[in-house]
Amino acid sequence: MQIVWKRYRRTVEILQALLLTGLPFLRINGQSAFRFDIGDLNLYFFGTVVRIGEFYLLLGSVLFLMLFIAMVTVIFGRVWCGWLCPQTVLLDLTESLASFFGRKHRKTILYFVLFPVSALVSITMIWYFVPPAETMRSLFVSPVVTGFFIVLWTCVYLELAVLGRGFCTSVCPYAMMQNALFDEETLVIEYDQSRDATCMKCDDCVRACPVGIDIKDGLSNRCIACAECIDACLIKSSRRGLPPFPDYKGKIMRPKAYMLWGITAASALVLALLISMRPTVDFMVSRIQEPLPSGLNRYAYTIYNNSGRALDLDISAPGDVTVIGERKLRLNPYGVLRGKLLLRAGTKRDNITLNLRGGGISINRVTGFL
Repeated sequence: MQIVWKRYRRTVEILQALLLTGLPFLRINGQSAFRFDIGDLNLYFFGTVVRIGEFYLLLGSVLFLMLFIAMVTVIFGRVWCGWLCPQTVLLDLTESLASFFGRKHRKTILYFVLFPVSALVSITMIWYFVPPAETMRSLFVSPVVTGFFIVLWTCVYLELAVLGRGFCTSVCPYAMMQNALFDEETLVIEYDQSRDATCMKCDDCVRACPVGIDIKDGLSNRCIACAECIDACLIKSSRRGLPPFPDYKGKIMRPKAYMLWGITAASALVLALLISMRPTVDFMVSRIQEPLPSGLNRYAYTIYNNSGRALDLDISAPGDVTVIGERKLRLNPYGVLRGKLLLRAGTKRDNITLNLRGGGISINRVTGFL
């Protein structure tokens, strides 16, 4: 039986919409499962935290993302554009909502439906930076949150209502990059020219195409591989016992695909290892350059908690060194502590060791002493 692609696309689109809207509400170890905290410049990622200072992790994440995008594009072509791109998903779901009100004045109704849809999209985008509960408390109270919401709402609405499908064929940078990644075996939607004599030329495929191309004219870089033309053709061709004239063509399982899968999987494994090998606590110490009596030095410290549990820690120094300042510390989950200590040594020395212990943690840091 011939697949009706629209059913599968709608299922994928609804699942994606539910996932992206619901993900900000998922919490792991007391924090959002996926959120970038602008204030602390921390990325909370499914039970771990990646700080802006950990540049090697950000670099590894970007490298993995680029490899993954290249792999998907080379193998599956424009499957992102037609099946997963938020632009396509939002327009498809909004058009489906508008169709409930009838086909008369459908375009006008679509503009009205886009108002609440773009508002939901805008507030969801903010949730990925500010937790949902905090966002809702601040909305129309905090000038910053309210301002961002209104600006996002306006931009999203205008982009969907004015540019619409035209974004895919004129502005989208990913669509322009795809041409350089395609090869002769990339999955595409192609019209079967060998059967052209039996095609009814009803142009239902053209009317169904959301970007307005004629698949019978050959491959087009404007095609988003949504399979609407296949489903439209199937309605007519199935009555004659024929398969649809346009269909997906390409070879997914091939040596190049295996190579790309392997490279992408290796980069994902390296990134996972880098994250898992991070210490539970990072302890950094630096001496402050300031005039003090002989035998006294002041130090600044920063302690990062990379775990989801609170830690009770103690700072100490061995030998005849006296630590002056707050030594008993409480480090919140994924928290950061910054402070200063004054150290006094009974004998002349060039270096000094600071110990951080507690909660199964033991870290020593050696620093200069004048």
